[in-house]
Amino acid sequence: MKPILQNLVEMTGHRDHLRLEVSVLTTLQAFSGMVQVRSLEVFMLDGEYYCRPRTWMDGRGQWLSAGTEAQSDPQRVRVADMPALHECLQAHASQAVAQLGKGRHALWLPVWMNDKVHTCLEVIQARPFSAQKIDTINSVFQVFQNYQSLLDYSERDALTGLFTRKTCDEQFARATAHDTSEPMALELPRDSAEPGAEGADKQWLAVVDIDHFKMVNDRFGHLYGDEVLILVANILRSSFRSHDRIFRFGGEEFVVLLRSTSLSTAHKVFNRFRKNVEDYYFPQVGQVTVSVGFVSAENGSPVEVLGRADQALYFAKENGRNQVRYYDDLVAAGLLQTKQVSNDDVELF
Repeated sequence: MKPILQNLVEMTGHRDHLRLEVSVLTTLQAFSGMVQVRSLEVFMLDGEYYCRPRTWMDGRGQWLSAGTEAQSDPQRVRVADMPALHECLQAHASQAVAQLGKGRHALWLPVWMNDKVHTCLEVIQARPFSAQKIDTINSVFQVFQNYQSLLDYSERDALTGLFTRKTCDEQFARATAHDTSEPMALELPRDSAEPGAEGADKQWLAVVDIDHFKMVNDRFGHLYGDEVLILVANILRSSFRSHDRIFRFGGEEFVVLLRSTSLSTAHKVFNRFRKNVEDYYFPQVGQVTVSVGFVSAENGSPVEVLGRADQALYFAKENGRNQVRYYDDLVAAGLLQTKQVSNDDVELF
């Protein structure tokens, strides 16, 4: 029991969702008789629940995390093909147990947040689960889930529910990290194409600004201004994938981390979001538009990357607004000049 208690202490010391998840999986792995412990990402596709491995341990004892889009992951499976788990999700239940085959008994623990499930812990052991063992595992799981809720609340903007700037710094570092030397660091599978190749999948960072937002506040008041911020945040959520990350940086500015996609797709996705905002009718206010500047997130420090995206954004705002601009295109056309960016140059508030 002592190693499990030590793992619980370590688990509540983390301030990062992914490391917290690895910590609870490590804690459950310490139970006797475990065959496999992993987390599954749960998502909807064509009206059906699907799941795929999100965090798991390889044969060398290294924790790995999926870095590809869930919908295109070849390891995804229909939850309907896992009857016990499917019934559990349909009933919004707290757990499901099933025998998968000889010597493989599974316990699934969905992580429910705001009446939705995006993650499920899967625990597999050789023997059937006793009621006492299920209770013990559930106790560990409840500590994890409660702490995750507190962590999630502390990372969210109170008005929009999006992640804050502080969270962006941490997630940016993880999305672009190549160093896996830390004990708890995860290896993120990367695209096999060369980094400079035209079709290679990369990470992209965009800065989004609501056009003429000060006029909205001045004309309609701050209550309607806040409503615009909330509605734009909702459009952001619906316009990007579950593993992309969206942040409110303050005021009317947002940042999007678009993961593992090509340049041409990034253009399409950011323009689709811009068009979604343009086509939306905002109560009392009417039409609202946004300007977007984006850049590859893989070349430079967070300050440098944010600075380049910010330059592209301000070019868009100074040249008509309601448009998406890619930093490298502007530099190649001679419309922007590359420069060293410092903390003082980045104006995101």
